[in-house]
Amino acid sequence: MKYILVTGGVISGIGKGIIASSVGTILKSCGLHVTAIKIDPYINIDAGTFSPYEHGEVFVLDDGGEVDLDLGNYERFLDIRLTRDNNLTTGKIYQSVINKERRGDYLGKTVQVVPHITDAIQEWVEKQATVPVDDDGVEPQVCVIELGGTVGDIESMPFIEAFRQFQFKVRRENFCNIHVSLIPQQPGTTGEQKTKPTQNSVRELRGLGLSPDLIMCRCTTALENSVKEKISMFCHVEPEQVICVHDVSSIYRVPLLLESQGVVSYLSRRLNMPIETRPRKMLTKWKEMSDRSDRLLEQCSIALVGKYTKFSDSYASVIKALEHSALAISHKLEVKYIDSACLEPSTLQEEPVKYHEAWQKLCSSDGVLVPGGFGVRGTEGKIHAIGWARKQRKPFLGVCLGMQLAVCEFARNELGWEGSDANSTEFDPESKHPVVIDMPEHNPGQMGGTMRLGKRRTIFRAPGSILRKLYGDAEYVEERHRHRFEVNPELKSHFEDKGFRFVGQDIEGERMEVIELDEHPYFVGVQYHPEFTSRPIKPSPPYLGLLLASAGKLQSYLQKGCRLSPRDTYSDHSGSSTPDSEISELKLPSISSE
Repeated sequence: MKYILVTGGVISGIGKGIIASSVGTILKSCGLHVTAIKIDPYINIDAGTFSPYEHGEVFVLDDGGEVDLDLGNYERFLDIRLTRDNNLTTGKIYQSVINKERRGDYLGKTVQVVPHITDAIQEWVEKQATVPVDDDGVEPQVCVIELGGTVGDIESMPFIEAFRQFQFKVRRENFCNIHVSLIPQQPGTTGEQKTKPTQNSVRELRGLGLSPDLIMCRCTTALENSVKEKISMFCHVEPEQVICVHDVSSIYRVPLLLESQGVVSYLSRRLNMPIETRPRKMLTKWKEMSDRSDRLLEQCSIALVGKYTKFSDSYASVIKALEHSALAISHKLEVKYIDSACLEPSTLQEEPVKYHEAWQKLCSSDGVLVPGGFGVRGTEGKIHAIGWARKQRKPFLGVCLGMQLAVCEFARNELGWEGSDANSTEFDPESKHPVVIDMPEHNPGQMGGTMRLGKRRTIFRAPGSILRKLYGDAEYVEERHRHRFEVNPELKSHFEDKGFRFVGQDIEGERMEVIELDEHPYFVGVQYHPEFTSRPIKPSPPYLGLLLASAGKLQSYLQKGCRLSPRDTYSDHSGSSTPDSEISELKLPSISSE
């Protein structure tokens, strides 16, 4: 097993996740099986109780693990499926060590950070690195480990010490360190690139016993040669070990940027890896995808009506799923972020300008998306947006809470359950018409991990369903869930009589999973989160449907059996050296502009 540790210096949020994913991608394109581990030095057991403003979105895995959003990057870039143990936190490590101590595993010894905590970290990494993450079930050959935060943080010290020991345990030829650092530009006229923060960061890392093999420099513009040589001289590395990661037009260009600077050849020498040198099919596809993303002319705008719109990472996977779908239909995506509270009548009284701006954004969009969320703030604004999309026949997709609120809106305005009487018991426990109720197994005593989480099967009950067709006429789909509340199954018949159909349900037929509205171009709600399984070359069907409908191409796409000229839109003339299972899914329909 080869281990690649990615650390960061100077500031956090520097792009370590994208760089770690990109390193994994270029190695996978060489035919290696790659897995990834994210270490978060916070004491929370998992990301499940975070506010999206605190740490970005909570990403959900097949096994129901609520993890850091970087694991979403790994899954999307590498097209793998990770488990909750691929996200390691200080809380998890201390919990496991304390549980051992309580059982008496340490035989009366004093339990200390070194060796007990550091040993537990090393054991966790070694064990998790061997867990297969590809569909073919083959054990990984390379494990990319990203250590969150910055070197020198007090909370990451035990992890740095664990890897200092680990490099000797697994031997030098099986372990290397990539250090990601910021190269700021001098403010003012010269705009000179400054190396001092990187020098200090590398010096600190060395003082803690780790020596970087590659220094990846994050900068606005390409590194000048003199700057590269200066970093090489002061940081005790060869110039070829200094890699420039400047700002690029899309994140899909990052693997190509690293590859062009010889990262693969360096790693293959440094870690003695058996890497083929012939052209790599997967990277060719990435290049074509990023070229295509730069060339798009037609635009499609989607109004994202949510609660956490001030911080785009709150909806990271949703934005990525929209981007994947827009790329598939050759449209440039414009996301219009709308704070749902601004659509409410109370805002008209207090801040009329904000109210009119929000409605102007909504009315000028090609499609409307209401993502998941928790809490009562802004829900009435979301209901107004959903009602507008339904009446104006605008393409609409509701995810999780968005789907539940679509049910509330229809009950109020079409079933005549007046005012706000039709509601979710999450927002009004005394509601006269509880159309959304909490699930029987939900335990409100504890916040973390008490929801219906992870991969669940949804059966399509209606053969003519639009979503079923978009999924390739599948009888069922398996998607990831994260919710505490569900549509009240007892009221189902009231809705279906009016053309509001529950076309997808769980295996027992008790949970309403997919809604569709008759006589509407695209009005779809899903209880699950399809964005978590969207991939750059394999977009999520509900999101693809929203983009197709918003661009006016859905009907022609459906009429042609969802397979318009089923040739690969990315070239197939580049000699494959990737696992076959990975290439077999890289098909996209080419959609002619009508």
